[in-house]
Amino acid sequence: LVNNLGTNSNETGELVKEVDLNEQSGDKIMAELTALLHKSFITPISRDDIHTLIIEMDNILDGLDDVATAVGMYHIKDSTPEARELASLGADACQRLNRAVIALADKERRQDAMTYCQEVDAIESKADKVFKKAITRLFQEQGDLWAAMKLKEFYLLQENVLDYCEEAAKTIEAILIENA
Repeated sequence: LVNNLGTNSNETGELVKEVDLNEQSGDKIMAELTALLHKSFITPISRDDIHTLIIEMDNILDGLDDVATAVGMYHIKDSTPEARELASLGADACQRLNRAVIALADKERRQDAMTYCQEVDAIESKADKVFKKAITRLFQEQGDLWAAMKLKEFYLLQENVLDYCEEAAKTIEAILIENA
């Protein structure tokens, strides 16, 4: 979606709808998992840890939906190098979280899960630097104040996604330590 901005493509609206559909699908999965959690007598890890991780994964989806909604709400027509880099870092963090969750189920792969979580933390730290650089650049340049304010909010929403990824990674790390 972010890479598509400014390309004269008509796909932007469709991509926003796709993000929203994925977020709604995530909400259904969250509800199903929560119901299963309440029905299960024995769980492989702490019920509270599972519930916390479900909520944090939902926060990521909500954050991605917020980014997609902002494109239309703030009338963001063009992307910036910083927005594209934050989007790329967000995609990398989500991919590593996915791998960490998959590895979490296999006791033989716990170290892999920990490594993925550490990579998410490093990605989020890099995103913090990109975010600060983007904000600094926004307000160093003389230009449209309204456009700067919209982009600042857009960058913040992208950074929030990465913060949510880091929170989920820390929960997975805690689960791994608790169940070692």
